[in-house]
Amino acid sequence: MKLTVVGCSGSFPSAESACSSYLVEADGFRLLLDMGNGALGELQRHCGLYDLDAIFLSHLHADHCIDMCAYFVARYYRHDGGRCDPIPVHGPEGTEHRLTTAYADTPSASSMSEVFDFHTVKPSTFEIGPFTVHTERVAHPVEAYGIRIEHGGRTLTYSGDTGVTPALDELARDADLFLCEAAFTHGKESIPDLHLNGREAGETATRAGARRLLLTHIPPWTDPQVNLTDARAAYEGPVELAVPRRSYEV
Repeated sequence: MKLTVVGCSGSFPSAESACSSYLVEADGFRLLLDMGNGALGELQRHCGLYDLDAIFLSHLHADHCIDMCAYFVARYYRHDGGRCDPIPVHGPEGTEHRLTTAYADTPSASSMSEVFDFHTVKPSTFEIGPFTVHTERVAHPVEAYGIRIEHGGRTLTYSGDTGVTPALDELARDADLFLCEAAFTHGKESIPDLHLNGREAGETATRAGARRLLLTHIPPWTDPQVNLTDARAAYEGPVELAVPRRSYEV
């Protein structure tokens, strides 16, 4: 598997990065995890507009899903006059309604299902292309899911947005690469069931026995080096900051 960071900024895009979006590839199949603010433009650096095979939305906050509205336009009004086959979109209950409402109350908006094949995510194990995925509800104010992706004996876990929860420990169990949010700073923000800080991300990786930790979803107002230092203090394995436009072998 190959993971490419399309965007990794938290809450809103930074000057260097779009919001959360991650491209996972194996056997010629392209799965996108989230499509936050600014992600669609960045995505085109890594694949064509119509080359995605499936999309997974961890939850329905704008910094993880709002560019799906722009992607609807790109697929519905395809430049060559053709019509794209519907692409599978796996998201929490209400995904179609959320995106339609965010786009506009127009006749075309009601046709999102013409280009998106919506599937409701619940805690479960299922197949997306060549990947076996397992999803679990995580700790966030809205319905949100972390995902474990397995292929060829390798495992990638993506936390989505979450506070500390045993569900994330299990999703990241023995993962080869743990892509984990670290939006908060230890000793500064302390709001249960919202986000992790760098220390908590490191502690989660340690409990899970993850082999490598990649910190993401750090907002522009947060010093990422502080969160990196805190994570390294809690986790003895390799840990680094997600870098936009960089690819990682899982």
